[in-house]
Amino acid sequence: MTISNLEEQICCPKFEPATLDNKTHQWENKLFIKETMRTFLHMPWPPSIGRLMEKMWKLAKDNNAYPEQKNFLMLAYDPTPWGCEYYMAVMKEIPGAENIKLSGTFLSRVFEGPYSAVPKWIKEMNKNVEAEGKKVKKHYFYYTTCPKCAKKYGKNYVVAFAEI
Repeated sequence: MTISNLEEQICCPKFEPATLDNKTHQWENKLFIKETMRTFLHMPWPPSIGRLMEKMWKLAKDNNAYPEQKNFLMLAYDPTPWGCEYYMAVMKEIPGAENIKLSGTFLSRVFEGPYSAVPKWIKEMNKNVEAEGKKVKKHYFYYTTCPKCAKKYGKNYVVAFAEI
């Protein structure tokens, strides 16, 4: 396989951890579209996640509401073992979509490793936030690449966002 063939097979842009590691974000009505998906013990069925991402991206693209690639953000909030919420940042409200606005202070930290490490990362984020005298309201995660691209890049970066 040549380098150009490998590049063609990469669908996710290379993530630069410094852009989101140890950052504070002040969001005021940051606009997202929301979709929900069933999970089994917090695990989505792999084909379902791909279809959900494609659906959300198509909605944003068809309505000329998708952000520049450098500003792409897809957050996952996993409140129960049986379902997950996905939030994709968009540039304007989309008719027919569930438009959500998030406001507040969010801390982000980049982790590297398998998705199964999320419980460990939640504990670490809680510890860091509590050390600053604050409390986490919700945890969101941004999975920066699909599993295939993570394998090709050799890194599986995940960004934890803690709403405080």
